[in-house]
This record gives sequence, C-alpha cells and structure tokens, in this order.
Amino acid sequence: MLKYVTDSGISAIELMGGPAETFAGIPESNMDKGRLNELGRKKRDGGQLTTDETKEFGELQKEATAYTARVADWRAKTDYKKFEKLRKMYKDAGVSIYAFKPSAFGRDNTDAEIAYAMKAAKALRSSHVTLEHPADDARTLKLGKMGEKYKMSVGYHGHTQQTFSFWDTALAQSPNNALNLDAGHYIAAGFTDIVELLQKQHKRILSMHTKDRQTPAHGKGNLPWGEGDTPIVELLSEIQSKKYKFPATIELEYKVPEGSDAVKEVQKCLEYCRRSLA
Repeated sequence: MLKYVTDSGISAIELMGGPAETFAGIPESNMDKGRLNELGRKKRDGGQLTTDETKEFGELQKEATAYTARVADWRAKTDYKKFEKLRKMYKDAGVSIYAFKPSAFGRDNTDAEIAYAMKAAKALRSSHVTLEHPADDARTLKLGKMGEKYKMSVGYHGHTQQTFSFWDTALAQSPNNALNLDAGHYIAAGFTDIVELLQKQHKRILSMHTKDRQTPAHGKGNLPWGEGDTPIVELLSEIQSKKYKFPATIELEYKVPEGSDAVKEVQKCLEYCRRSLA
C-alpha cells in the first residue's frame, strides 16, 4: 500500500485501520464477511431468510462475535512498537500519517479498545483519529472525554446527513471533538454554504475528504474531478489564501475508467489540485 501511495505522488495520508493492524499482527479471520453482510442486509430489508440461511446467519454471527472478542484481547496486549515501526517505514518513504481510522470506536467496542486506538494513533504520530459520526450524543461525549485523557483529537466524518450544524453538539462537548468534513457528500446533501462552513469551523476541522459529487438536482453522482458540482477549486483556494492548517484528503470514489487504475486516477486528482492552486 505504501508503494501505491508513493506512486500516486502523495506525501501525507489518513490511514485505515486494516493495513496498520495487519502489520501489527491482528488475528486473521477466515469468516466469510461478505456472506454475513449479504444475509444481514436481506434480513434488515425485510426479506425472509430460508431455514438454511437462518442457520448459516446464526453460525456466522457466532463466528463474528468470537472474532470480535479475539481482536479485543489482541488490542489489549498489543505492542505499540510495531505501530512505531510502521510509522518509520512510511516516514523513510516520505509519507506522514496525519490521521488513523481503525474500527475501534463503535458502540460494541470497549473503553480499552478506544484507548488502544488512540495510543496506536499517537505511535503513528497522527494528530487525530477519524470515525463515522455515531449520531449518539452520549458516544461523542465519551469519545471527546477519552480524547482529552489520551491527548488525541477525534474527527467525526459525515455522509449526506451533514448539515451546517451537524457537528455542533459534539464540538460543544469537548475541545478534542472536531470535524472530518466530507466536501463531496456535503454538496450531494444539497447544501451550497460549504465555504461559509470552512470559514466558521476552520479551527475545528482536522481534515477534509475531497471528491467531486453532484447536487441532488444533478443526480448526486461521483464524477472525475472537474465534472461534478463540488467547488474544489474554490475550497482549495480558500484554504490556501486563509492559511488554514488542515489537509484536504483526496478520496477516490468515482468509477475508475477502463484502461486506468486507482494510482493513475489519484495522480490526476493531485494534478487537478496543483493546477487549481497555481
């Protein structure tokens, strides 16, 4: 993955939990997660599971529960030197890890797992951890307070549920709670005041996911940069002119054209940023 990053020309990233934890030795799982999700979606959507599917779903749920317990136990005993080793590997390649996003902040995760994730982020020299906004005021309060304890900031990510006041409660709960804004999703939600949002909250924005999505009137699509409705040029110019400190993360979510690949498309996005700021 580091080679993909360097080949893309990127020198700073938000690192997902999977690659880092795999490097650090997290237990492997042979469970068919795809099948578990498939059956779970069918049940949630009101579909009727067959007798065999119900049995299979139950067995997969037991496997998932057992694996979750194994992971929690591993996290409780983890060696943070492995995360430091990973950070050095990336640093030696010219890449910093400014944010870390492990799956350790959910309602089913223990306080010990939350603490582990924040300590791992510190070992990676990340300024903040990121997670999907839980839509739970008690949860954001807990995470903010634990962030204060472990001296780690918490950036809450949103999709099309984002609004101008989406983060207000979490921000008021703790100085360690902050925004992991998604500019593309904000536009797809139908709002046009994103520059004003940056101006108001720039001190509490830790990072901004950048993609070119369409407005609802245009279909909400995810398009190659420059073809959608996200005001990427305006946003980057605002960050540059006002000397805001947070990074704008290239998030590749549009369909990769035939004959290309993810690395080539990230290179195109990066070049689009360079031209925008020239």
